[in-house]
Amino acid sequence: MSLDLPTSGPEPDGAERVRVLTYNIRSQRDDRAALVRVIRACEPDLICVQESPRYWRPEGQAAWLARRTGTVILSGGGRATAGPLLLGRPRVQVLSRHDVLLRKRRGLYARGFATAVVRIGRSAPFALTSCHLSTEAAERFEQFQLLPGQAVGRAHSVIAGDFNEEPQAPGWRWLAERYQDGYALARWGADYIARPGNPIQRLDAVFASPGVAVLACGIPPLPRADLLAAADHLPVLAVLRVPAA
Repeated sequence: MSLDLPTSGPEPDGAERVRVLTYNIRSQRDDRAALVRVIRACEPDLICVQESPRYWRPEGQAAWLARRTGTVILSGGGRATAGPLLLGRPRVQVLSRHDVLLRKRRGLYARGFATAVVRIGRSAPFALTSCHLSTEAAERFEQFQLLPGQAVGRAHSVIAGDFNEEPQAPGWRWLAERYQDGYALARWGADYIARPGNPIQRLDAVFASPGVAVLACGIPPLPRADLLAAADHLPVLAVLRVPAA
């Protein structure tokens, strides 16, 4: 299925068009075949996963997902980050890893960030972070404020994940003043759809630092049956233009 989306790949000036997918996969507890079909149809160069399995064979399950989707593990996953995981095409070069397991508050889930500095082709190196923020408002706002630090001094960075709040909320607005909200800037794809009985929410997003051009961002228009069977969140796919080194 064609997604009517700019292809990834090099540009004549050395910049790189990159497809970034962010996806909360609910620990692969749903239809794994549908999950693989959705991911492969998006043809991502980079995948920011949330709720990668943490407790039961997390390394093996992450490796299974990588094999089935034609990717490799870049960083994160399992207990090391409390779920966030980075996958990428074999052509992605990992320059360094900067995963963080955040301080856990009593009564709340452990949270962490999976971060790697990567380079694709002749692009400038950039930091890529997958996150899954708290459901508790005060803790979540603190976590929003930590995210820009995951750029680890790089001029360019991408932050993607499940933010557990919507664009009008304080943390999202705080981050959107510093990073580009891909969907707000270059909306593409299907309208946000909900699982039966649930409200329509925009909790998942791809943010890019100034200097990284957002060409398109949104929900891939894939078969509804697969989207609903694969996980309890919808994937968000963005095409970014990362400048040359």
